[in-house]
Parts: sequence; structure tokens; C-alpha cells
Amino acid sequence: MTDFAMMIGGERVAAGETDMVINPATGRGFATAPKGGPEHVDAAVKAARAAFPAWSTTPIAKRREKLRELAAMLEANFSELMALCTKETGKPVKGYGGVGSAMEIGGSIAWMQATAATELPVEIVQDDAEARVEVRRLPIGVVGSITPWNWPLMIGVWHYAPALLAGNTVVAKPSEFTPATTLRFIELANEILPAGVLNAVSGGGDVGAAIARHADIDKLVFTGSSPTGRAVMAAASGNLKRLTLELGGNDAGIVLPDVDVKETAPKLFGACFHNNGQTCQALKRLYVHEDIYEALGAELAAIAKSVKVGDGLDEATDLGPLQNQKQLDIVKRLADEARQAGGRFLCGGEAPEEGGGFFYPPTIVADISDGARLVDEEQFGPILPIVKYTDINDAMARANASSQGLGGSIWSADLDRASALVGRLEAGSVWVNAHAAIQPDAPMAGMKQSGLGCEFGHWGLAENTNMQTVKIVKA
Repeated sequence: MTDFAMMIGGERVAAGETDMVINPATGRGFATAPKGGPEHVDAAVKAARAAFPAWSTTPIAKRREKLRELAAMLEANFSELMALCTKETGKPVKGYGGVGSAMEIGGSIAWMQATAATELPVEIVQDDAEARVEVRRLPIGVVGSITPWNWPLMIGVWHYAPALLAGNTVVAKPSEFTPATTLRFIELANEILPAGVLNAVSGGGDVGAAIARHADIDKLVFTGSSPTGRAVMAAASGNLKRLTLELGGNDAGIVLPDVDVKETAPKLFGACFHNNGQTCQALKRLYVHEDIYEALGAELAAIAKSVKVGDGLDEATDLGPLQNQKQLDIVKRLADEARQAGGRFLCGGEAPEEGGGFFYPPTIVADISDGARLVDEEQFGPILPIVKYTDINDAMARANASSQGLGGSIWSADLDRASALVGRLEAGSVWVNAHAAIQPDAPMAGMKQSGLGCEFGHWGLAENTNMQTVKIVKA
């Protein structure tokens, strides 16, 4: 049993109580993490505030170098962090389509390196005999980070790297379900960064609430559900914190009748079921033209029946368990309601009765439509509704009839037609013949109730700064 610690001001810190970290493949604990409280948040904020003056005035070239050192540290500790990630999230080491814990650590390295290379130069508005007008970017101060359990390290890096490069200091709270990888990473990072620059406080909702409302935290980055995001936004209003919110999504994909079913089905399956569907930008509603509806459903079901579901530490495993019992129960309820509503289960639909762990087979439900909870709500699990459509305008209207707008996709052999259609999707990120294909130099943002602000590239880096306009009068 490994005991992890919080990191505050460069020191390992324990708490009076601990939380057990559960391996979702077995349902048993394998590590403990401190159950911090608001007093630990206060201490971490004080440490971050004390470290801010020196870090914010450190030349950006030096901060870039520190980020590159963090990327090298991730590479050097790849195996340890990958195993921790699999044990606490359940995701396979490799996974279907190569989406697993190895990809999470590798993606964290890539994002750290790409962020280190991102530029945010001074913009010149005017420079003539009368005056020079510049737009500069300054560090904000102390940034609070609250991360979810589905991609704990990679989403953490998405938060920490641009904040640090911009000259801010950070107080991080990992999910109480998956604190281990993050706490270990931040412990290792403190061997590279000055004390107080990157702090970690583990614990439950009271820690998150303390971060959201803390008067000495200047900006908050949160990734999680839309309801929690609204609560975070309300709590953060006390001192008008800057906010970046990446919230839930119920992403729709629309499949046109001209696709090659056998060629497209594996891509769709990966887009829907990678990480067991536990990704905000996973494809969660599939609208399929009536001409290929049965053929595509059958092909997806055949793939689902062929994949190996099991312990993620087995490199042959394609899909692991759900991360926690609560999420498994949500998937079970949605499946039961879909069955009662007349949904036709092409595969899956029943959790195993023996073996332990939070397992559920990849499940595909046909003959279901909008109005059913499985279609209207984000299931965040390995269960996919496929909805038949006849008219493309009707399919577009259905896809957009959601309070969320994170991602969306069009699948077609006609790229010109697909490109025209994809612009009609009310989503912050859209794809043609792909889904959730994100990259560190392209911004990710949500529409409607899927978020506020953006991440990645120079757009995301700018969100970690205050804008300052400087006018130098020459004459």
C-alpha cells in the first residue's frame, strides 16, 4: 500500500485522515491519499502567493526550460506513472486504438513540450511619430486547478503548463477518485520547480469549494460536469476570478449514407468507446441515415463483441472497467430505461455478476430516439445510442437540440458536403471523418453550457494572462 502526500511550499504534507485509492478493476484499495481540507488550501495559496513574485519575473526563456525539464521528468518516470494511471483509472496500458494510460503519459509529455514552445508576443497596435501602442500579456497571479478522474494527469498538464509558462503559480486539486498519478507527478515536479510554484491539495468537495471561493486565487481552471461548473462559477464570483471551464458534452456524430460501412465502423467505435466512453469529447450520440442504419449497427456490434474487456494491466485488454461504482450505476440505469423504452440492444446491456470491479460491456442500442435519457444525457460510459434519420436537416436539428456544445462530427465520403455541414453544428470543436482528434496547437472550447474560455495553443496561453495596453507618447 503506497501512501501519497500533498505538496505545499515544496514540502510533503500529510493530513489527519486519508482516502483510499481504489483500483476499479478489482474494487479494492491499492494506495492512500491525504484527505485535505480548507486549511490546507489556505497554506497552499500562501505558498503560491509567496513564490509568485520571483517566478513571475523569471525570464520566460527560463520558464520554458523548466517546462522542458518537466517533460523529460515525465519521460524518465514513464513506467511508474503509467502503472499508477492504470491502477487508479482502470484504463488499459494500451487500449483500443492505442488510447490508454501509455497514451495519457505520452500525451502529457507532448502537451508539455508543445506548451513550452508556444509564443505570446507583444502586439503592436500603433508605432509612428506620435506614439507607440503595445498590447502586453502579464501573469495573473495564483491559479487554482480542479481536475477530473477520467484523464487525471493529462488534463492536469493542460491546466498547469500554460499557467506556469505565463508566470503564474498553481494550487492543484486532483479528483479524490484518482489522486495518485497527479500527486506523484507534482512531487517529482517539485524537484525541478522552485518551492511554492506548483502545489497539490488532495481531498473531496470541500477542498474544491475552498479553491473556488478563495479570495487570494486569481484564476480558476476547472474540468468537469456542467452542473458542477455552474456551482464553481458561482463560488468564484466573490472576487471575480478569471475562469476557464471545460464542461460536459453530449457530442453528436452524423453519418451520411455514402460512407463505406466496414471502413468507417472501426473509426466510429474508437471515437465512441475509447476510455470506455469516459471522455468529455467522446462521441455519445450517433445519427445514422436509414439506408445504412442496420448495416452500420451490425458492424459496430460485431466490433464490440470482439474487443477484450478486462484489467488494464493486461496489455491485451482493449477496454477496462468504469472508474467508479457511481458511474457504473449511472450506465446501468440508462440501459434499464432504454430497454423499458423499447430500445433494441445489439450487444451488451448486462454487467457481469461475478469477478469484482466496475465492469460493463460495450453496449449498442438501436431503435431509440431523442427524448430518451440515453440520447439526451451524457452517459459517460460504454453505451451508445444509434438514432435513425431520413432527412439531413432533421438530423442537424436533433444534433443541435442540446444545452451542451462541446464537440460534433460529420462522417461522409464527400468532403465538400461534409465541410459545409460541419459548420452548422453548434459545437466548439468539429471534425470530418474523425472525433475528439485534439492537438496542443489548436484551441479547444465549448459552446452553450459546455464551457467558458478555451485551452491549447496561444489562445489557451493568453487565458492565463492579464491584458495590458501600454501607450508611449513620443511627441
